[in-house]
Amino acid sequence: MCSGAHSIADFCVSLSLTAFICSVTRVAMDLFVSPMIHGTKRSRVFDSAINNNVSVVPQDLAFSVFNSDGSSADNALINELLDFCMGAVERPERPEPLGQFITRKLMDYLKEKHPDVLKNKDFLDEFLELMNLFINNYEASNDWNDVSAQTNYAELGGHQHMSWHRHGYKTFFDILLNTYKNGPGWPTLEIKLNKEVTQIKWPKDSTGKVQVVCKDGDVFTADNAIVTVSLGVLKERHTNLFVPSLPKDKIESIDKVPMGVMDKIILSFDTLSLPDGTFFGFLWRGADKRRVRKEDYWTTRIFGCSRPMGSGTALTFWTSGDVGKLVETLPEDVVKRKVVELLRMFMGKNMTVTEPTGIIRSNWYTNPFTRGSYTYDNLEVKKYPNARASLAEPLRDSAGRPKVLFAGEATDPTHFSTVHGASDSGYREAMRLLPNSKI
Repeated sequence: MCSGAHSIADFCVSLSLTAFICSVTRVAMDLFVSPMIHGTKRSRVFDSAINNNVSVVPQDLAFSVFNSDGSSADNALINELLDFCMGAVERPERPEPLGQFITRKLMDYLKEKHPDVLKNKDFLDEFLELMNLFINNYEASNDWNDVSAQTNYAELGGHQHMSWHRHGYKTFFDILLNTYKNGPGWPTLEIKLNKEVTQIKWPKDSTGKVQVVCKDGDVFTADNAIVTVSLGVLKERHTNLFVPSLPKDKIESIDKVPMGVMDKIILSFDTLSLPDGTFFGFLWRGADKRRVRKEDYWTTRIFGCSRPMGSGTALTFWTSGDVGKLVETLPEDVVKRKVVELLRMFMGKNMTVTEPTGIIRSNWYTNPFTRGSYTYDNLEVKKYPNARASLAEPLRDSAGRPKVLFAGEATDPTHFSTVHGASDSGYREAMRLLPNSKI
């Protein structure tokens, strides 16, 4: 699962009476560095950390914003407007593109609170573009008007940005596997790594077994299989992956629910003397953006960078959508050089930017075992209100018994795109197979 979620294994199959097939964990925004727990109330993820004495700390998301000429922006005003816009997201009144909705709400707010700002068209354009990029990195979308203002997503209670600090989501897997702090694991659990699954044969018209066929020729047989591959993998492979084919309503859901891309570029340095703050936003001035070469356009879609709470010598740069896909394919030395130029342009007056010692990039889209980061609700959400429930519906044999079950963040109707949603979906499907389960 996870939103969190990088690849723990390409595909893994663990077998007892049930085969569990997974491509990776899910929520991209969190796994590389400073992974976040989105909500603390009724959260299996947060409770696991607390119950195992894993330190978690609240993360402040206030932005220190810099202009493209290297000067500091009006941080008080920008953070006020960011807070308002994110608050407005929680109160949609009717179906419409999210960018359109937020822009309308913001104009009303400025008329009341900052009428003078309305006269500054350049600033408004710059801020709305920053907000667009901010939303895209939150939703993994390409443009904020691709996202629905009305959504089925629901926040958990409590603090929305609790950081695992120096631990990371590997710790969560260690807890689940009973290997945290040298735990003994589970005696009946067998995990096979690097076993790419090419076909899942399920007994639609009989009460036989499920067969999981691997690329290397191995075949695993089980009473049930739980499939947790990402929606991106299902979009690309479902036609050849399942025998017999998936039912029409599940195929429609796979097609209609959007799979987003949210990518990170992480640079390490020997030393890093940053201004105060954790998140640093980049506000492009129109004239500066127009001078950017066409082939470097992608740099204008990096909305900022952040300092991981677990490291004092690294910076994470954020991008999403089509630009994220592009950056995954660019030569590493080009990405590193251009991102350093970007950092010097915006923050070079406030810090000495040395040459980085290393670079790590996420590859959520080009990775054939993810094909995206996580899902969001687009403008089709009201036309297909049961799409995620359909994704979660098991494939049943002629006797009505579930043979192939589906989990993963995309199958959670209200907590998609999150680690807790993905985790809960796996628990949901496991409970479905228990004899006394009412699911």
